[in-house]
Amino acid sequence: MKKYNQIAGSLLLKIREKKPLIHHITNMVVMNDTANVTLHFGALPVMAHSRDEVTEMTAMAGALVLNIGTLTKELIGTMMKAGKQANKLNIPIIVDPVGSGATDLRTQASLKLLKGLKIAVLRGNSGEIGSLIGAGGKVKGVESVEGVKNPGMVVQTAATKFKTVVIVTGKRDYLSDGKRNLIIDNGHQLLATNTGTGCMATTAIACFCAVEPDCLIASAAALACYGLAAEKAAKKSVSPASFKVALLDNIYNLDAKDVIKGARIKEING
Repeated sequence: MKKYNQIAGSLLLKIREKKPLIHHITNMVVMNDTANVTLHFGALPVMAHSRDEVTEMTAMAGALVLNIGTLTKELIGTMMKAGKQANKLNIPIIVDPVGSGATDLRTQASLKLLKGLKIAVLRGNSGEIGSLIGAGGKVKGVESVEGVKNPGMVVQTAATKFKTVVIVTGKRDYLSDGKRNLIIDNGHQLLATNTGTGCMATTAIACFCAVEPDCLIASAAALACYGLAAEKAAKKSVSPASFKVALLDNIYNLDAKDVIKGARIKEING
């Protein structure tokens, strides 16, 4: 819808004007990629994992990303400490429950974050989000190998349960805050050929939430911009490695006019 496209374009400009700091406690496998995505959208990345500095670093941030991709028990405590500081200062927290449903440690860590902190956005693949509400789906390692049957219903149910914006990303992205429901149809199948593209989407969401308090709208704008950059990248590459480079280039070169023209954000009924 036109109004969402206009908002998405204006938020992209706002990120580049304000350059918010995005604090990540995140997946070490793709840390460099998420740092670059942050930079290319126009924000500033920091990856501070030491418990001795997370409260201080979080206090400077516009948003906090908690990504459990390379999880340890010690890291859960660090995430909780950073999250409590973020809640105290009304800094949005974006959680990526990587591999939830694959092991008990990951599922329980995700639930601990959701129950112990006020989370602004929960973004995962179909299997990960399904595992957190008992809606099915199957996760092998950190990949969803069997999605839920009705992702639109799952995100709405999860959003109501956890009182946050919930997103399932995939061929089509589904978003809900429990009352409002959106879908995003931007993106390309080559995103699935590189590890960490879901984590990059989470980082994009954090950049937009740092400049827009309505986290459903911010998330929709982020995913439309990210997906649009992927579409542009796919026109220049048909193989995974070159696509990844083209994706980063197209995020960096994306402008508001591109977004207003190309974003595909729609409202849907519950």
